[in-house]
Amino acid sequence: MYSESRPQPSLPDGRLIRLVADAQLPSRYGNFRVMAFEAADGKEYGAVVRGEVRGAKGVPVRLHSECFTGDVMGSLRCDCRDQLEAALRYIGERELGVVLYLRQEGRGIGLANKIRAYALQDSGMDTVEANLALGFRDDERSYDVAAQMLQELGVQSVRLLTNNPRKWEGLQAHGVTVDGRIPITMEPNEHNVDYLATKKRKSGHLL
Repeated sequence: MYSESRPQPSLPDGRLIRLVADAQLPSRYGNFRVMAFEAADGKEYGAVVRGEVRGAKGVPVRLHSECFTGDVMGSLRCDCRDQLEAALRYIGERELGVVLYLRQEGRGIGLANKIRAYALQDSGMDTVEANLALGFRDDERSYDVAAQMLQELGVQSVRLLTNNPRKWEGLQAHGVTVDGRIPITMEPNEHNVDYLATKKRKSGHLL
């Protein structure tokens, strides 16, 4: 069951985030627009957008939490990079779609704590046990910023590329209409098979 984490600071007009830059982005997955959003807490968030999504319904959307180890360094301990690339490929083959890149490293606990959690996993804990041992919930992410990014883009409703029920529950809690789910399941490897099993068993992921 989704539950909101700490409230976000807001801008003077009450919004959590605002669009500050927009350009074209030709990529190996297709042609997109790339957008930068700035939040009241100083964090910057990114979006890649395919086609004209303003006013559109049932837009394929991926909410992707940043993962330095996976997205950038190609870690085999998670499936984050595989999911990001699969989402970009899926959207690049269609007329419309959005990927939001959210500043929520390590399910919201930050990079240093994520690596501390890795160390605990090396000693035998699973991902949930490691987060709890560090004093966090199993998942500290929130989706209020993501909801406002979609509102800024003018998206009327979404179909989420996800296996995580908390993501659509989180968007719905902030007023976004979710029309359905598009599964985005990756083949496990020897390094992440237990990680994926924990996602399914303890975090409710639909794998």
